[in-house]
Amino acid sequence: MKPTVALSIALAFAANIAHAQTDPVSTLVGQLELEKYKATIKSLTRFGDRRQGTERNRQALDWIEAQLKAYGCSNVERLQYQFTEPATRGKPAVAAGGGAGGPPGQGGSTLFGNRAPTGVNTDPMKQPDERLRALNAEQTPQGTSLRENVYCTKIGKTRPDEMYIVSAHMDGIGFGEAANDDGSGTALVMELARIFNAPGVETDRSIRFALWNNEETGLNGAAAYVEQRKNLQGIESPKGSGKYPEPRWLGMIQHDMMMFDHGMPVPKLDDAGKPVLDAKGHPVYVLPKEQRAEADVNIEFQSNSKQAEASARLAWDFRAANDKYATNYPAAVGFHMTNTDSTPFMDLVPSISLRENERGQQIGSGWNPHWHQPTDLYSNYSDKDFLLGLNAAQTTLAGVARLVGAKVVKP
Repeated sequence: MKPTVALSIALAFAANIAHAQTDPVSTLVGQLELEKYKATIKSLTRFGDRRQGTERNRQALDWIEAQLKAYGCSNVERLQYQFTEPATRGKPAVAAGGGAGGPPGQGGSTLFGNRAPTGVNTDPMKQPDERLRALNAEQTPQGTSLRENVYCTKIGKTRPDEMYIVSAHMDGIGFGEAANDDGSGTALVMELARIFNAPGVETDRSIRFALWNNEETGLNGAAAYVEQRKNLQGIESPKGSGKYPEPRWLGMIQHDMMMFDHGMPVPKLDDAGKPVLDAKGHPVYVLPKEQRAEADVNIEFQSNSKQAEASARLAWDFRAANDKYATNYPAAVGFHMTNTDSTPFMDLVPSISLRENERGQQIGSGWNPHWHQPTDLYSNYSDKDFLLGLNAAQTTLAGVARLVGAKVVKP
């Protein structure tokens, strides 16, 4: 006798419950919630664009540290370094236009198809919100001054001397709220820190949750960490204590811009359906307003790094984790990781970056109009956008949980 539809649904539901009870990864992934992820991003936007060297940046660091401690991270630390602000700040805009066979992109990708302008907004008056303009008014002081990264560590039960680094950058620019770049990545890392440090969660290996500063000035915070900590890996201190201030790096997973995958710029049309032209007669391109149906999580490694082969394996491990545990969006693996905080690590340890688009080909072609702009505001993203970020969180949580041997035990 064939079961009824209702019975089939009930049996499937029971099977899912049983799977969650026997699979600790599924249990942990199930603790990720869209509203909590959104709330963390929203809280970060209270500090404006969090530009490095400013009071709003320092306040954001303090808030992140307090949140990590509230999650149960008892070993929150800061890494200090000196940074010299250059005399000028900004990146040249990329001209609109393009087409097949365009110029090489950052990281080795070739830019194909339609392109929209990109660059860094350096004019505070382009922010129409007076409250936000006042919040972002302080500029980074010139000269050399102290900067800080903040991180905490989930200590492994059986292999505390080995760890995976899960990270994002907390600073931003552009006189907006840096909601996507990189509030979306920072919130992802913080949510994973919350879940892995909850009572009853154990891991065999350690996990370090790191929030870098000075990404926007050239990956300086992550580079300072590598310089200060790389030679301390796996050293027990004090000797015989079973404590490892810097466990040996097994992998580095960076998150940078997680939410906006609306596709390639398309020609703007007038009421008659004809392309709108600019003053020079070039087509004007605009981004689709809705998340594209083909949206995905991009997992990238760098093919010319010294750890390329191991990094590729790590990327495919995460792709497999996405296949099994993510709920809404698939993942794609690419080999042109560039211009993010995994770069200083990539010759020393297997390193990957998760993001909304291909960094060199798509973001470099203007696929995100809010990148480094006053419009990088919480209010400019939909639940579909936030859900893409949550799917990246599901992917990383599942991938890391499997690698560190995560278990859920009774508190």
